[in-house]
Amino acid sequence: MVRPFVRTNGRTRPTRADIRLESLVLAATGSAQLPGPDHRRVLALARSVRGGLAVADIAAGLKLPPSTVLILVCDLMDSGHLGSPVNARENQPDIDILREVLRGLQAKV
Repeated sequence: MVRPFVRTNGRTRPTRADIRLESLVLAATGSAQLPGPDHRRVLALARSVRGGLAVADIAAGLKLPPSTVLILVCDLMDSGHLGSPVNARENQPDIDILREVLRGLQAKV
């Protein structure tokens, strides 16, 4: 068993405050050297899914603590290996469309 702080080189906090467990990440193209085996595992899982994968899903898929995976994901984002699929604030659907979808769903129940 490897302790979580060993996987993150002793770090306990991610480098980015805007990345959370529900944040979606995508594998970027490129083949620069990765720092360690856990980083490679995270990147391999992110590459296996099209359209983005939540940090929490990566943690579950790799059976690693979410806090550890959050730090690893931030490392990979800082090095350009992972990116964010969209800026959530810029690409939010119109509130009127969401209300119409909700009304349609409630009508079917």
